[in-house]
Amino acid sequence: MPDNIIDNSVVERYAGLEGRDLIKSILRDYPGKTALVSSFGAESAVLLHMVSEVDPDLPVVFLDTGKLFRETLDYRDKLIVELGLTNVRSVKPEAFDILTHDASGLLHQSSTDACCHIRKTVPLEMALAEFDVVISGRKRFHGAARAELDYVSIADDRLKVEPLAGFSALDIQSYMNGHHLPSHPLKLRGYRSIGCEPCTSLGGTDDDPRAGRWAGTDKTECGIHFTANGQIIRTVQRQAVSA
Repeated sequence: MPDNIIDNSVVERYAGLEGRDLIKSILRDYPGKTALVSSFGAESAVLLHMVSEVDPDLPVVFLDTGKLFRETLDYRDKLIVELGLTNVRSVKPEAFDILTHDASGLLHQSSTDACCHIRKTVPLEMALAEFDVVISGRKRFHGAARAELDYVSIADDRLKVEPLAGFSALDIQSYMNGHHLPSHPLKLRGYRSIGCEPCTSLGGTDDDPRAGRWAGTDKTECGIHFTANGQIIRTVQRQAVSA
């Protein structure tokens, strides 16, 4: 496979694969060019466990936005040890961006899109600059923009891999139970999807686990999974930061 060129034929190569089998095939074909993006959230342990069994030294990019629950940071540290992950990279927003656009720390109150842009999208783009393939844990049952997820797709000249796209809430819980994986402490308190503390509310259901994210607004994604090459993009996000 010369230079691991990414095109539609690559997507077709992985047809029929999911979960651990898909991860194995991707890491075989793209050694040193693949990273996993993980929030260490309510369902993250499943994908992290699969990766730990295939390659515990795979780069795992974790966005430490400065607005996360303390419980999420503690859960990250716990999973790193329990799963033997050896290459977790905690990425933070640029100090200049915070000073310029959110010195008060209250930007989320006036523009959640702008806040997500400087605290998530920008640092993630920088962290992934060296990688051709990005693995994430999105699932179709989360609904909204995720309902039609492909296991493998192309976005911004990168391969996007979603090994758990077809997993249901029951599949996730069964895997957690079967492998004795620890739950996020906030999940035990009723949070079904966990992001930044100011924008995450208690709640969510099997049919809509992300109901507690940006509750009361039409926002369903932080922006890190939106692209500019034919996929959905929230243009207000860039406009709000540049204003």
